[in-house]
Amino acid sequence: MNRNIWLVVIAAAAVFACEPAEKPASTAGQTDTRGTIAAVGDSLTAGMGVSETEAYPALLEEKLRRNGHPYRVINAGISGETSSGALSRIQWVLTLEPDIVILETGANDGLRGIDPGLVRKNIEQIVRILKSKNVEVVLAGMRMVENMGPEYTAAFAGIYPAVARDQGVVLIPFFLEGVAGNPRYNQPDGIHPNPEGYRIITDGIYPYVLEAIERRTKGSGS
Repeated sequence: MNRNIWLVVIAAAAVFACEPAEKPASTAGQTDTRGTIAAVGDSLTAGMGVSETEAYPALLEEKLRRNGHPYRVINAGISGETSSGALSRIQWVLTLEPDIVILETGANDGLRGIDPGLVRKNIEQIVRILKSKNVEVVLAGMRMVENMGPEYTAAFAGIYPAVARDQGVVLIPFFLEGVAGNPRYNQPDGIHPNPEGYRIITDGIYPYVLEAIERRTKGSGS
């Protein structure tokens, strides 16, 4: 399945991708913890269709710890969530006391044809709130289905680099790089990554998380 086909398939499935929110999970069992990372997003973050330990937040924590970065990574993903939903619960996210937030949101907005201007406004508000609390932000870029039309897809694609530039936060250019459209790395629905796909995602976002850790370390003077 190529990327274009995948983009059409995800649009058809977005309506029923919702699941009830659960308590955010972390794989942290170690006492040596340097800080907390909250992974905020939709089903792609929550790990719909895979076990908690196979979703990217758990894999990221394992990778960080293996490489000498003992951070706790909390899975704060909610399937089906839009950027408006993420904004409405950002104060709750702050109760987790994160040092870093990986923000993956907006894809469900795009699939519903929501005005890119509103999506950008929501994401900007989220980032501003997090920055006001001295939280480092890693913004995960997303892309939209091509059948939404070239004008819409271009406007949507421009949201993430624009927010990252204006707000001075770390940008992951495309969260699903190397995974989207490849059946080897996706579940049978063609939408959600399988365990192998999540390993690729983890490796792909890892350098950007390290950049955020470095920024935090320099900012704290530690």
